Amino acid sequence: MQFNIKLVAAITVVTVAVAAGIYTISTNKADQSQPEAANQRGSGLPPSHPPLGQRTSPLAGKVKTDPNAKFTRFGVGNSNVKTMFIDGKTVWIGTSGGVIRYDTSTDEYRMFNVTNGLLSNGVFHVGKLGEYIVAGTYGGGMSLYDQKQDKWDNFNVPNGLADAFVYKTLKVANGDIWIATWSGANRVRGGDLKDRSKWDVYTVENTKGGLPNDWVYSLEEGKNGEIWLATEGGLARFKDDKWQNWNHAKGVGAPYAKIKNDPQYGIDPANFSEHHAKQKKEMGLGDTGVAFNPNYIVSLVVDRDGVVWCGTWGGGLSRYDGKKWHHYTMADGLPGNHVFMLHVDPDGKLWVGTNNGLSSFVDGKFSSALTTDDGLYSNTIFSMATAPDRSQWIGSFGGVTHLSAAK
Repeated sequence: MQFNIKLVAAITVVTVAVAAGIYTISTNKADQSQPEAANQRGSGLPPSHPPLGQRTSPLAGKVKTDPNAKFTRFGVGNSNVKTMFIDGKTVWIGTSGGVIRYDTSTDEYRMFNVTNGLLSNGVFHVGKLGEYIVAGTYGGGMSLYDQKQDKWDNFNVPNGLADAFVYKTLKVANGDIWIATWSGANRVRGGDLKDRSKWDVYTVENTKGGLPNDWVYSLEEGKNGEIWLATEGGLARFKDDKWQNWNHAKGVGAPYAKIKNDPQYGIDPANFSEHHAKQKKEMGLGDTGVAFNPNYIVSLVVDRDGVVWCGTWGGGLSRYDGKKWHHYTMADGLPGNHVFMLHVDPDGKLWVGTNNGLSSFVDGKFSSALTTDDGLYSNTIFSMATAPDRSQWIGSFGGVTHLSAAK
């Protein structure tokens, strides 16, 4: 499957009215700034949280610059699009300013935030649990949306949640629900969210180090029913009530020597967080002076063959086949060494979103990166989803790009 993007050189400015006010969007790439440092004020994030980028207004509108172009862009203001989920003709977009529900058949959209059901505007995850849309938020816990009743049901620490910061939810084959949080991972046995006794919490302490770090960033189910957990301290595997883990010393992430001459991205969290500075020192990375911590796995996916792919913070892309690790960096064709997003589409193709554009990985090679020069909203790629028509929705800083499938 191929996708066409047509670059439109002309500057187009569109003003649209939405419920929250009037916003002006420019498709001039010069106006699309890339944040070099985090602006976390008002985000509700813990001080030690890595950079998320800027955040301001919610949905800003839809821009299609050319009727013959194969892309459409949706601005979300000065916010990040951290997550997307497609349910039929509906695209759910999670941003640092709320959740957007967009109907592709009618172009109608609606914003959900603290004014109409959520407990936090910052959304890190959106997906589906049974009949409900689920949102994992920054500080507002986990929220389930009943579309028939038009109502959100919120779950927080008193309900059994390990932490109010929720990064991913996953319902696995045996019916259990797993939840990734800032303070460990939950397993809800049988998926019975209303029964407090069914909620388990796994932490570094109660797993005796089996879970290498309490910040669990993502979850995936393996080919044989095992649960893979991406953490700030490496990769963990849970199977038959037993734990195994890997960090940089055990194979995760490329060595510093391989990336030190590549263009560096952003700022090092260790420069403003005692937590991250201590962690880098413990891992023997304290002298690097750049945003490099391959123990910090920021994206995770398991492909059809059961191979585990880990996107790291500055250490490139790591592949684990159950026996050995292999690393990919800019020297191998990866657009950037910060891998924020991994997505396997319905055809089995691996997509890799980085700090410097989007690429696919086929037959051991990366495709040429798609960037703003090709029509993407931003080069910082955080999320991606494939629609039933095989078109791609790409979330980044500032907005969403929709790439229609080539016929």
